[in-house]
Amino acid sequence: MSADSNRPKPPADARQTAPEFASRDPDSPAFWDERFERGFMPWDQAGVPPAFKAFAARHTEGAVLIPGCGSAWEALALAQAGRQVRAIDFSPNAVVTARERLGAYAPVVEQADFFAYEPPFAPAWIYERAFLCALPKARWGDYAQRMAALLPAGALLAGFYFLGATPKGPPFGIERGELDALLAPHFELIEDEAVADSIPIFAGRERWMTWRRRGVAAA
Repeated sequence: MSADSNRPKPPADARQTAPEFASRDPDSPAFWDERFERGFMPWDQAGVPPAFKAFAARHTEGAVLIPGCGSAWEALALAQAGRQVRAIDFSPNAVVTARERLGAYAPVVEQADFFAYEPPFAPAWIYERAFLCALPKARWGDYAQRMAALLPAGALLAGFYFLGATPKGPPFGIERGELDALLAPHFELIEDEAVADSIPIFAGRERWMTWRRRGVAAA
């Protein structure tokens, strides 16, 4: 048996065979609790994406915040490398799942509402992974404002963005022009790369983007 056969396999795009759920509001923790409880997580990479590994290897200084962390694979990788990291999710079941996975590193995961959360540090970067696309469109403006409030000038908002409108979600796709209009008042786009190894639910529609907080960084 090869080493590859022992790796966790990314989930299939199961939207056509999704179970019936009681909660229909993705702006509620109950929506995500039910899906974690029943193991329906088609957005879960079941590992750390190569683009994240490459970015983290280039940006080794400073603390990292991961909102909507889900199973927190990336938080575990950072914690194991000795990085200062906080991963948050407002779903209690997501936090339980993440803490079980992180073991001794479980304290880096907190149950919190991103829009009210105050991290114990000023982040050098915030990692975006299936967080914006989990939010209904009505919350997108709040997302941009909160990211801008949390990141000091020169800090980075980096990760995967799911592009192209969707009739329903989550994931809620965003048109490229909408994304630019949302973030450009606060951030400058400095990296924009295609993603060739997306899991099925995001395939063909992801871009890795790095946005730098506008303003004058402290000396």
